[in-house]
Formats: sequence, structure tokens, C-alpha cells
Amino acid sequence: MRTTARMVAIVEDDPAMRKSLERLLHVNGYSTTGFSSAEDFLQSGVGNHAVALILDIHLGGMSGIELRRRLLSAGSQLPVIFITAYEDQAIHAEAHATGCVDFLTKPFEPSRLMDALERCMNP
Repeated sequence: MRTTARMVAIVEDDPAMRKSLERLLHVNGYSTTGFSSAEDFLQSGVGNHAVALILDIHLGGMSGIELRRRLLSAGSQLPVIFITAYEDQAIHAEAHATGCVDFLTKPFEPSRLMDALERCMNP
């Protein structure tokens, strides 16, 4: 686990997408720690060190929204950017109801993700 002031956790079950996100963030000066499941993220304790969490909605096992709710109930203030490949207004509304910083539908422009991360760093 890398610990820097700009470490972003990524929970994405698609390895290619997770790697692509990691590359984008590294080029923009962030360090990353990636996870293929919400359960792995919870067990890691990385949420205590990250400045933001990029979180896929549809994961095997616990969903991204369920993870977000669990973090909130534990008192976490970790900013979350949801990503998903599915256009669904109900899920979009549910994600925003959890207080996410942004909700991005894949494929999204890299600049949109970087703008959302800037909002995490400078609320």
C-alpha cells in the first residue's frame, strides 16, 4: 500500500478498467491502490489513508452503493466518485442520495474524472 497525500483508492472489478484508471491517475500525480471487490477494500483499511474513492456501482458481491452506505454508517467522510457502465436513473439518484462527489457513466472523458478528483481535494 502506498501512502501519500494524494492516494486514491479504486474499487473496480474489471481489471482492464482498473489498470486504465490507475494509469490516468499516475500521469496526473496521484498514487493509487486498486481493489477488485468492495470486500477487499474494506479489509484493507486503505480508506483511512485515501483522499478519494473511485467506486464502480456494479461489483460482484457487495455493490458500490452498499459499500458507500457501509462507509457512511461507520462515520467515514471519504469522498466517493461513482462510475458505472449502465445508464439507470434510479441508480443515479440512489448514488447521489449517498452524497457522492460525482457519478460518471463509462466511457467518460478523463477530464471529467480529474475534475471530480479536484473537487475531492478542494471541496
